[in-house]
Amino acid sequence: MRAPTGIQYDLTLQTPSGTARAVVTEVAAGLRSYSVNGIDLVETFDEFVQPPMAAGIVLVPWPNRIRDGQWTQNGIKRQLALTEPTRQNAIHGLLRFAAYCELSRQSDSVTLGATVFPQSGYPFHLETEVTYALTADGLNVTHRVTNVGAEAAPVAVGAHPYLKIGDVPTGDLVVRVDAATHLDVDDRLNPTGETPVDDTRFDLRAGIAVGDLDLDDGFGGVGSAGEHTLTASDGRRVTLWGDENMRYVQVFTPRIFPVSTAGAEPIRGQAIAIEPMTAPADAFNSGAGLLWLEPGEQWVVRWGIRPTGFDLSA
Repeated sequence: MRAPTGIQYDLTLQTPSGTARAVVTEVAAGLRSYSVNGIDLVETFDEFVQPPMAAGIVLVPWPNRIRDGQWTQNGIKRQLALTEPTRQNAIHGLLRFAAYCELSRQSDSVTLGATVFPQSGYPFHLETEVTYALTADGLNVTHRVTNVGAEAAPVAVGAHPYLKIGDVPTGDLVVRVDAATHLDVDDRLNPTGETPVDDTRFDLRAGIAVGDLDLDDGFGGVGSAGEHTLTASDGRRVTLWGDENMRYVQVFTPRIFPVSTAGAEPIRGQAIAIEPMTAPADAFNSGAGLLWLEPGEQWVVRWGIRPTGFDLSA
């Protein structure tokens, strides 16, 4: 039986601290696993199931939602497929179920590519690439988007990793999100405004236990370092970082994520996705963080996961 996420690209790197491993999937160029010395740093899933709750996938040419799947370009109304039918939105771009092709591969890295062809609601032509590379310091991810069409194209990039620290219950971990504003939303999770997080429950800059949160919320005003962390009581920490393009982040804390698939039925519990994004939800309408990529222009965006405080030689 073939895996529903296609080819599984296994990456391994022997570092001075120990062994780092990752698995990247052909479909959605998704991050299915990442570990150091056998300690999982992202929620993983079996290769014979689809990514639960969009785990690990690449979000291009927009992350998050577009209200009603509609936006207007120069007076022309564009209609995208409603891929979140329960809320009548278009969600997570156009490559969520696309097969990427292998462009280059080494034992510790892989570069995959996929084309966004002109289509209903998005009449633009893009070539996209994503490189996953294991390093001594962590996992580095590089996105490249090139406009191969004849007119400027609206583009945003995001990713959907669920972070964890081994077998520590995620609810017991402390999350810190370096973001100064909260994206207020309606009952369909579409933005209605942006407000400072000061003195609100959305101020996660000082840290809060994941178990105290119930979020599917976007944040802006990401700090200059672009770093968000998940910390265990023993001091081990996983940092998700983004470059200067990643000025937004989505934090999602579902309590029904399949945190273990060891048995016949998955064990469900709390997980946390910390999703770096170059633009927030509904950016095609608001223009916030949206890049109009000119014909022939290439855009490079980087993010990664960095573990610290781990005894990798144990």
